[in-house]
Amino acid sequence: MEHNSTFPIKQNELDMLREEATSYIKSVQWEQGARAKNKDKDAKDESILLYLSRANNGSNVNVTSVSKTILELKKRLLPDSVAIPVQLNQTLYAVQEGIALGIWIKDSYYDASGLSTLNENKSALDTNGKREYESKMQTATAFMLFATAYNILHNLKAHASDDLSVMKQKFAGIPEVSLMSPLKGISCALFYYDKYLSHPDIVKSDKDVADFTVVYFEALIDEIQLRKSSLEHTASIEDRTYKLENSDFAVSGWSNVFAGSAKSVEFNKIQFEQIVGNRDAKHFARRLTERMLSYDFEAKKNPFQELGGFMPVFMGYGIPGTGKSMLIAAIATRLKEHCDNLDIPFLFHPMPDTLISTFQGGSAEKMVEWMKPLQDPSKLIFAPIDDAENNLQERTSQGVSAGVKEVIGVFLRYTEGAYAVNYGNSSVGLFTNLPEMLDKAVISRVQGRFKIDGARNEHDFIDQDHLWWRKLDNTMPDFVNMSNPKDYNYLEAQQVAKNLGEILDKVDNPTEQRVLETFNKVQAKYKDTEHMFYAHLYTEIQKVFPFFSSRDVRNIQKAVSLRLTDFDLESDWFENPETYFKKDYDTKFGMLQELMRANMKGLDFSDIRRQEVVRYLDNVATIADTDFKRKVDARINQLNIETAARENFGK
Repeated sequence: MEHNSTFPIKQNELDMLREEATSYIKSVQWEQGARAKNKDKDAKDESILLYLSRANNGSNVNVTSVSKTILELKKRLLPDSVAIPVQLNQTLYAVQEGIALGIWIKDSYYDASGLSTLNENKSALDTNGKREYESKMQTATAFMLFATAYNILHNLKAHASDDLSVMKQKFAGIPEVSLMSPLKGISCALFYYDKYLSHPDIVKSDKDVADFTVVYFEALIDEIQLRKSSLEHTASIEDRTYKLENSDFAVSGWSNVFAGSAKSVEFNKIQFEQIVGNRDAKHFARRLTERMLSYDFEAKKNPFQELGGFMPVFMGYGIPGTGKSMLIAAIATRLKEHCDNLDIPFLFHPMPDTLISTFQGGSAEKMVEWMKPLQDPSKLIFAPIDDAENNLQERTSQGVSAGVKEVIGVFLRYTEGAYAVNYGNSSVGLFTNLPEMLDKAVISRVQGRFKIDGARNEHDFIDQDHLWWRKLDNTMPDFVNMSNPKDYNYLEAQQVAKNLGEILDKVDNPTEQRVLETFNKVQAKYKDTEHMFYAHLYTEIQKVFPFFSSRDVRNIQKAVSLRLTDFDLESDWFENPETYFKKDYDTKFGMLQELMRANMKGLDFSDIRRQEVVRYLDNVATIADTDFKRKVDARINQLNIETAARENFGK
């Protein structure tokens, strides 16, 4: 079976399954397992789990009816009303639709996996046949429940409350999940769903019904995700996408777009002092962590955003082997240490390597799944994309896969546009050896950039060696029989810089030829202290580099703002969080403005503006050039090979 198949789920086929779905809502039978019955026997009587375990009044088989429970809820909540309240109606409808869709998915799996044939010849099966039948039955049930729950979430998420924490606290989990057969699976799931609904503490208003339904079916998805690794015969689930016609709903293997609760990934702890060289990168990383930590959880915004010093998307670039991965770990380490200290939840959320999917629509779905958690305002989030050129390469290049285009489409949508929400608590970092291979639209989203250039001078190199041999020296003193430098203390050059001015070579003029010519031309007409100088410069630059746009101008403005906010937070703020971090938003904003004013002394706005414009335009030209130069080199190489081949052939 090839990978990229998309199958339509037709509405008229679903209509035919609606009656079967309704019959489950009207009544299911379930016999509780002994474990579920004995759960929490010793707990207090009002415990919900105990209530669930006593659900069938002594008899073994119990019949429950979701539709009856919903009607009873309606009577309890709104005794005088004739109509069913909207929330109850929407919930009932969503559950019915979800079950119908689950049945459709199960039937489709029966046919695709050969389970239908096994089912028809059930009585004639040998031992192996019976085993295959049972294991396919379990997979079919799991996939049906997954699709049902997924569709219910799709239809109900919008109607439920944004904050479900109260409901999640009342919810005590699903006592048992049955995957024996589709009938048992749906009966068991609906039995406990119904028991919860009829518990007096769960539903206090009609909104609670929608909220609880979302919490319950999210939990059901989690239960199935836990079991999916033990399922067999899943190939005909994972190699295709089922898309519901006239809707944006699709089931693509087991992937769940609603899993917004991402878990932090483990990483190796690394301190900035262990990274040699890279002054620019280390400084940038330190600023980034301080700015993220200023985020205000109450106000859901960051004072640095208002000051113009926050970067939702940044880029670190440099030749291979200069420490990109170490830098990612160092940023994560620094954030994690401060977050632990300040009692702030932190999410380290690197882009997975397995993002590009071979089937159509799969990459977009995985990318949405990865980007979704970045919109969670309840934690600080650092989301690095290592080797960004793999997943975000120029879309117009030859041989770029459909998957890459999908990923870029989602990235652009979530970083600017209708979907883009940035509270100032999350930052995406692109790390690449080949910035010129990144898609132009992606590069234009980058609001802060820095070079990762590794060791640059003899102090850097002696420190890099020192970090290596000092381990030997610690374990076997006098083994390293070499003398130390006379006028240098190890690691002195690796201290973090005070501000960007210390790091950046003072640039007054562009180094790139075309940019320099344009600069000189404009300087003949205007002084760089006149606003018209830049308006004219940008117009001229556009003639040389047609892709230069308003977005680039915004990025230049951003770079100037970053320089203006390039100050250290007071060190005692970290030691005594009450003095700054724990203050309310307006107070923090005021304190930062004071620091900014103090920092502005000795900085000249027009100077900084000129420096940043020069630096940015040089950068744009270099990236544009490198791409062209690489294509030319590749072509020359090809011609040389052909010439040599012809000569050899002639001999």
